Amino acid sequence: MNWRWIPNAICLVRIVLVVPIVLQLLAGNYAVALALILLAGASDGLDGFLAKTFNWRTRIGGLLDPIADKLLMTAVFLTLTNLGLVPIGVTAIVLLRDVVIVLGAIAYQLFVEPVRGRPTLISKLNTACQLCFVVFVITHSGFAWPPEVSLLVLGAAVVFTSIVSGLNYVLHWSRLALRAKQKTHMAV
Repeated sequence: MNWRWIPNAICLVRIVLVVPIVLQLLAGNYAVALALILLAGASDGLDGFLAKTFNWRTRIGGLLDPIADKLLMTAVFLTLTNLGLVPIGVTAIVLLRDVVIVLGAIAYQLFVEPVRGRPTLISKLNTACQLCFVVFVITHSGFAWPPEVSLLVLGAAVVFTSIVSGLNYVLHWSRLALRAKQKTHMAV
């Protein structure tokens, strides 16, 4: 039996969790929202583990995973900003980075060649900073922990890693596009 669909199904579950997470945040049910976010984070680790360990990688899975991550983080950041818990500037930088990456991927796909998603180390660090920041904002709002200075430090880390990873993606994929175009011109 072919089990390659399991990581993709887990990604779809993560996408479905976005709505209940947002609703729980809006209702002020921070413990439930936090539990759902942690479940979504665990599912992200599980689908990656299964895909790599059993070679259940698929092209759709390579696209679904970052889409699920971006959808979750975008919804949570927008909701927390709407609730006045995250500064609009932080959310704007996070969203701008994602818009640049998505538009760049679409352009690369349309004009160069199929995109093969490969997250960079700085991008993984950015995702970890974003997740920690969101968790800390929620726990601070719901349980008055950790201290506010933690939010300031993590917020700065989110801004820094968002800018650096966004620029890293732009430079990396621009270089790849130039190389691909040069190969095309040399072959002609």
